[in-house]
Amino acid sequence: MSASFLHRVCDEAHDRVAADAAREPLDELIARAREVPPPPGFATGLAAPGVQLICEVKRASPSRGHMAEIPDPARLASAYAAGGAAAISVLTEPVHVEGSLDDLRAVTATVALPVLRKDFTVDPYQVWQARAAGAAAVLLIVAALDDDALVELMGVAAEADLDCLVEAHTADEVARAATAHDRAETGRRLVLGVNARDLTTLTVDRAHVARVRAAVDLPDGALLVAESGVAGPADVGEYAAVGADAVLVGEHVATAADPEAAVRALTGH
Repeated sequence: MSASFLHRVCDEAHDRVAADAAREPLDELIARAREVPPPPGFATGLAAPGVQLICEVKRASPSRGHMAEIPDPARLASAYAAGGAAAISVLTEPVHVEGSLDDLRAVTATVALPVLRKDFTVDPYQVWQARAAGAAAVLLIVAALDDDALVELMGVAAEADLDCLVEAHTADEVARAATAHDRAETGRRLVLGVNARDLTTLTVDRAHVARVRAAVDLPDGALLVAESGVAGPADVGEYAAVGADAVLVGEHVATAADPEAAVRALTGH
C-alpha cells in the first residue's frame, strides 16, 4: 500500500462519503445511529487476560487481490466467535477489498462480540455510518490523516460511543497517535495497532512490531495490537512476547477450510 495508493483510496473514500451524504444527510444519519443500541466495548474486549484475537471478514487485500469467497459473512464471523475470537473486523471498502456496509450490518446483527469497521476512515460521516451499522470501533490510519483530523475523528468516535483502532507503522506515527489521543481528551482507552506490513513494499516483517515497540513508550493504559503476518500459533506467541495485547489476523482465518478450528488453534482454546 504505497503512499500514492493510500492517497488514492482516501480520495475515493471522500467520494463515497459525498455520494452517501447526498442520499442521507449527516443529521439524519446521526439521528438513526442514536437509535441503535450501544455496542459492546472494543477496548474492553481486548483488555481481557492473555493475547486476544481480532479476526477479519476479508475477501481481498490491496497486496494479494481476491483471496476468499465469503457469501455469508455472518456465518464466518460466528465461526470466529465459536473459535474464541475476542472481536471481529469487517472490511467495508468496496473496490480494493470487496467489502460493504451490508457485510458489517450482517455481522453485528449476528455475533455478540465487538465489531471493528475496517475502512479508510477520512470523514466523521463514516464514523456515524459505523455506529448506525452496529460497529463498536473504527479504524484510523495515522499515515492517512493529519494531526487535526486524527483528533477530530477520535472525538467524533467517542461522541458516537465507539472506540478507535489507531494504526501506525513507525515510531513517529505511534507518537502522533498518542499525542492526538491526549488532545482529543475522550476518556477512552487508546488502542494502538502496529502493522508489520511495509506500506511501500507490502512485505511483512513480524520483527518490525518489536522494533517499533522497543522505540516508544506507550501511554499508560494503551493496548497494543499487532497487525499482519500471522500464519500459525507461533506467530501469535511471537507477538505476545513483545507485549501485544491482541493480534489482528485476516488471510489465515478468512481462507481456512475450517475457520473455527483455525481460530481455535491460534487461541489455544
